[in-house]
Parts: sequence; structure tokens; C-alpha cells
Amino acid sequence: MSNEANQTPPNKVTLVALVENKPGVLNRVASLFRRRNYNVDSLTVGRTHKPHVSRMTIVVDIQRANAGQIAANLHKLVNVIDVRIVSDKPHIARDLALIKVRTEEPKQFNAVTEICERFPARIVDMGPKVAIVEISARESIVEELIEALRPVGIVEMVRTGIVAMGRGVRIQDTEYEPIVPVVVPTNGNGQII
Repeated sequence: MSNEANQTPPNKVTLVALVENKPGVLNRVASLFRRRNYNVDSLTVGRTHKPHVSRMTIVVDIQRANAGQIAANLHKLVNVIDVRIVSDKPHIARDLALIKVRTEEPKQFNAVTEICERFPARIVDMGPKVAIVEISARESIVEELIEALRPVGIVEMVRTGIVAMGRGVRIQDTEYEPIVPVVVPTNGNGQII
């Protein structure tokens, strides 16, 4: 099995939750973590191929918490459809970062170009004084790139957080469909037509 099989550091756990795509769901999840005093390392949320379902990828520091307990607590929330711990099985995890670095001098530009060649990174914007580098890779590789660019001069950075998916046939999907209220037509007196 490749080194891609398990990408979560040993003191962290990665959970994936399928949730209803409704207002307030993220607040409920964040409140759960706040109440239980769980330290969230990364939290990403995005739509899935089903418009009424969103997918949350949560990386939690498990120094003070049990992964099973965290998953059980999440599953109790009203709008949560399914929760799985993906870090204990082979999975792929990625972090995206945009890093703005100084390139005022030719040697800085050359250094950035050379660094990008060593990593799965590319320059996506080049200006007269700064360049933006993009990387999408395992969290550890993103960290290595950041450290390599630090001496050049990082002026701004943004990261998406971790997204993860089980490898192979480990599919996390749902047959969930939202309940659509039935509207019964009535006349002006409240009588059913």
C-alpha cells in the first residue's frame, strides 16, 4: 500500500459528516465542539453532488477526546445524516493553500520558481513585487512548502483546511431526501378544495 493510505497524524482524527444543507447546521456542529471542549484543527464544508446534502471534513486533536465519542456526539445532532471516522482506514486527504511571496528581486523570483519545481506547486499569479503560489497536497507537504518559502518572504497566506475521502470502494453517500411539506389547497374559509 502506498504512503497515501493513511495521511492523518497520529494525534489527530479525521471525521467526515454528511449533513443537511440548511442554515444553522455549521453553527450546531461548532457549538458541539465548543461545549465538549474539542480542539478542531481543521473544518471544511462543501456541497456534494446532491444539492440538499453538504459534506463536512473535521480534523480533531484527540489528546483529550476519544474519536468514537466525537463521532457519536456528532451523530446525535438533528441535521447530521451520517458520520464516519476516515483516518483509521486508507484515505486520501488534501489541503489547498495560496501563498503570496515577495519576488521584488530576481533572486527571490528564481528561488520561488526552484521551490515550486520541488513540490506539487505552481505560480498562479505574478506581479512586479509579489507572486502567488498554489499547492494542493497532503497537509505535511503543504507545511514543507510553507517552510521552504519562509526565507523568501511570505506576505500573505490562506488555506482551505483538509478534505478527505476513503480510498477505493469506501463510499460515503446517502439516500437521504428532505421531507417536502404537502400544501393542501383551501378556499378563503379554510375549507379543503
